[in-house]
Parts: sequence; structure tokens; C-alpha cells
Amino acid sequence: MRILGIDPGYAILGYGILDVEGQNFKVVDYGAITTDAKMDMPKRLKHIYTALMDLIDEFAPDEASIEELFFNTNAKTAIKVGQARGVAILACINSGIEINEYTPLQIKQTLTGYGRAEKKQVQMMVKSILKLAQVPKPDDTADAVAAAICHGYCGQTRKKWQKALKEK
Repeated sequence: MRILGIDPGYAILGYGILDVEGQNFKVVDYGAITTDAKMDMPKRLKHIYTALMDLIDEFAPDEASIEELFFNTNAKTAIKVGQARGVAILACINSGIEINEYTPLQIKQTLTGYGRAEKKQVQMMVKSILKLAQVPKPDDTADAVAAAICHGYCGQTRKKWQKALKEK
């Protein structure tokens, strides 16, 4: 299974593409889609959409894992990130890719065993699980790769349970 992990953002949208077979992960690609702060929001969203569609066309992921939004304070930022998240979801849906959503707590719990883990702990687990020389940069990219890993573990388990329930 090929998973596209997405950490939504309108200035930086992180992505990670992993092949998963059982408990084994192989890095296909990862990086960030960035937009210029001087661009107006509709153009930024269009750029994100177009860049994601290009990635989807090139790498043909089977499923997507996208981080759910969590904001304590700034509503204006939350709305803009929500718009970018919506564009990412639209790109996946328009490409026929199943979308799976995970909270930051679920991603941290899956990778580290502790839902309140620090960002550095999650990054070190990404590096370890994928046997990388360095943590993917920027942080948004590491977060996207973590979302893909989370789905690699959780998605397979969920599918096994769904299949078992259907067979009953």
C-alpha cells in the first residue's frame, strides 16, 4: 500500500509518501509545498491544489493520511489552515484516494506510545522507523511522514477488524 501523509498548512504543507508492507515502511518521497506570503489566499490555495495533484499523478498513492487540526488560540490562522486542509482533501477525493484522518494525539500515541509526546520524540521515531540519517525537514514534513506512518500501523489494523466483522 502506498500512503500519502499530509500535514496541512497554507504557508508550508508537509507531505510524505511511503510504501507499507506489513510492518515495513519504505520512503518514496517527502517534502513541503510552500506558498509566498505575498500571494493572496485564493492563489495560495490553487498552488497547493496543483502541487498536490502533481504529486498524486507522479506517485499514485492508494490512501491518504491527513492530520486533523488542533488550535488553542488564533482563529484566523485556524481558518486559513482549514482552507488549505480542505484543498488537500479535495485533491485526494478528486483523485479517488481514500482519506484517513488522525488527531495529533493519535499520531503521537501510535509513534511513541505516549499521546503527549514532544515534537522531538515523534521526529526521532520517524527517523528510527524509516532508518533515515536525518529527521525530515522542515517540521511540517516530519509531521506529514508521521501521519503516514500512523496510518500504516492503524489503517492495516482497522481493515483487519472490518474484514473480520464482515465475515461474521
